Amino acid sequence: MTSPERIEGHGGELALAALRAFGVKEMFTLSGGHVFPLYDAAHKTGFPLYDVRHEQSAVFAAEAVAKLQRRPGLAVLTAGPGVTNGVSGLTSAYFNGSPVLVIGGRAPAFRWGSGSLQEIDHLPLVAPVTKYAATVGSGEEIPGAVATALTAALTAHRGPAFLDLPLEVIFSATDADTPGSPDVPVVQPDPEDVARAAQLIASAERPVIIAGSDVYAGDAVAALREAAEALHVPVFTNGMGRGALPPEHQLAFAKSRRTAITGADVIVVIGTPLDFRLSFGDFGGAQVVHIVDAPTQRASHVTPAVSPAGDLRLILSALADYEGVRGDHTEWVANLRLAEDAAKARDAEEMAAETDPIRPARVYGELRKVLARDAVTIGDGGDFVSYAGKYLEPAEPGTWLDPGPYGCLGTGMGYAMGARVTYPDRQVCVLMGDGAAGFSLMDVESLARQGLPVVIVVGNNGIWGLEKHPMRAMYGYDVAADLQPELRYDGVVKALGGAGETVVKSSELGPALTRAFEAGVPYLVNVLTDPADAYPRSSNLA
Repeated sequence: MTSPERIEGHGGELALAALRAFGVKEMFTLSGGHVFPLYDAAHKTGFPLYDVRHEQSAVFAAEAVAKLQRRPGLAVLTAGPGVTNGVSGLTSAYFNGSPVLVIGGRAPAFRWGSGSLQEIDHLPLVAPVTKYAATVGSGEEIPGAVATALTAALTAHRGPAFLDLPLEVIFSATDADTPGSPDVPVVQPDPEDVARAAQLIASAERPVIIAGSDVYAGDAVAALREAAEALHVPVFTNGMGRGALPPEHQLAFAKSRRTAITGADVIVVIGTPLDFRLSFGDFGGAQVVHIVDAPTQRASHVTPAVSPAGDLRLILSALADYEGVRGDHTEWVANLRLAEDAAKARDAEEMAAETDPIRPARVYGELRKVLARDAVTIGDGGDFVSYAGKYLEPAEPGTWLDPGPYGCLGTGMGYAMGARVTYPDRQVCVLMGDGAAGFSLMDVESLARQGLPVVIVVGNNGIWGLEKHPMRAMYGYDVAADLQPELRYDGVVKALGGAGETVVKSSELGPALTRAFEAGVPYLVNVLTDPADAYPRSSNLA
């Protein structure tokens, strides 16, 4: 860790110096007077600043940066409603293990209790969904507080942090020591747990790996490949684990997960919780090896055969180096490949369907033709996005963003902003249900105004699909599940400075998507899809 240096300035300048030391490279915000000094510090030093139309989009943009770049993302929110509007974003980051720092303005401490504008104690609201939350008491404490918050955010298991800067603290000038370079602790796994896991996997007859977001977040993608290849184990993925093995890899599987899980004798879940997406860890008679990045992530509701906890690179590298007796998994992998190929053939037929109204599968069939291997694909929705999980197969790691297990809609435009800032030259494509469009579509204006082009594909079936179909099945009727049919979301985007079109025929999809990716502005393809289609049960979002 490098030695600190003494600097002088107002609270915004002190905070920014500490943020830079931890690799923060941009600020996402919605303008508010309580945090003006942070803007001043950014403006005077050329620090990139992006603003949005709703605070949750600022937090989601910061989370996208944190996810994609494996470093802290920063959102700056003004006091009171600015912070409370960002709580859903903080909560998503908490469930996703994303190292986001939210700096909130705060009413002045010297007048606390007198009824200042937007006076509310934020900490009780944000403490349950952050790894660290604190109010900074003086200007000279700011750099150290930033360092403490970001160290907590970056330490496995990763997650968001929050700092309050009262008005007189952030506006006052002082001098303080800046923090040195980050010193983030590495969680060391128990060698006995790792050895037990390796023995179980290697000696199994029908092992399966399911790898999740923490494999990418922990920079363990290469180690996962080495372990899978050394032990010859088929790999399924979810979340940001998708693309960890390219689709053409002999051990990469996506379509045959049910066959694999029902037939496996050992299931290895790596870097993702045993939650509702994975049957809460109940896989029948199979033994479960749950590999997590920190002891806090071990499941408390089930008892795996073994659960190594620690740096995933260390654990997976140890699995790859296992020298004990290994079973022959050749026949097991070959049988899964047969099931995989059969499922892919069925999917190909669905993705080529010429039906009108358009079926969601056809949308993804056309998207597969135009998406580059390194395109960043963002899912923001329920019914429509569940098809993306089934039909799209990310070819590279770190190219898939979805809301994660918290399931918060409205991530789309914020994630798109963070992705475009991260990758100025890649395709960025948002897949959005028409319900989800209501949460964040106004932030197309933020994208258009700041020259951040993205493609938005809306599956427009005029309903809340994940509610309407189940409710009708349960009760024979549905309520509060209809949206305005055939609404022109492309017209909304045009009014906000972008472009777009509505597609009603399958044959129009390909040309419309091509135009969208060539447009150079936020472009929305509004696809009228068949409301009779219910979400696919075998979605790989799970």
